[in-house]
Amino acid sequence: MTATKTGRVAHLVRHPIKSAGYEAVDAVTLSADAAFPFDRVWAVAHAAARLPDPLAWAPKLQFLRGWGSADLMAVSCVSDPVAGKVTLSHPRRPTESFLPDNPADAARLIDWLRPLWPENRPEPARVIRVPGQALTDQDQPLISINSLTSLAELSARMGQDLSIHRWRGNIWVDGWAPWAELGLIGQDITIGAVRLRVEEPIGRCRATGANPQTGTLDADTMAALEAGYGHTDFGVFARVIAGGDVTLGDEART
Repeated sequence: MTATKTGRVAHLVRHPIKSAGYEAVDAVTLSADAAFPFDRVWAVAHAAARLPDPLAWAPKLQFLRGWGSADLMAVSCVSDPVAGKVTLSHPRRPTESFLPDNPADAARLIDWLRPLWPENRPEPARVIRVPGQALTDQDQPLISINSLTSLAELSARMGQDLSIHRWRGNIWVDGWAPWAELGLIGQDITIGAVRLRVEEPIGRCRATGANPQTGTLDADTMAALEAGYGHTDFGVFARVIAGGDVTLGDEART
């Protein structure tokens, strides 16, 4: 494949609990037809959720998510994948550690999240995990790839600095032309030692309007995308075709 566009990996991010905590990492090993490691391992179902029995992937409407609470967008995370442990922080909550697979800790986690979830919505009720299945918004094992130059252009258009953590992406590339990633649908790209096939754009929602530092809505990202570009897509989903290691600073070639 001829390298026509080259960028560099600027950020690698995982989210161990769906919609409840972002965590930057320096390196990752990606596997073919697998999601980003330790990303969306757990999700918190609300009291009105309709989950399959036996447990399997379920749509995002069954879970706590940033669309329903801007406050959740300000949760940050430090995790220990080997121990199955997460430590969550928030500007208005005490920093606490949890083993979500432990029933007692799962109950503590729900209690920790409850003040961050609106009282007029079905309350947090159950921490779930589906072994071998990331609880992403898609039932397919896709990696989300985003561009810092696209973010910089959108930030300039809106007159405010937009954090990468508004977008809950896995891989952030610097150096591509703005919005070039949306032209890669159907193409193979190489990031570090990994080959991926770009499959579809990422349609966004109002959760991206929340500030990850404060947990408050302070940006109409949806209106800015629609007005500026005629759509509300930001970033792309890609499938890992050939696995390998990705490290900060690695080339991202198209």
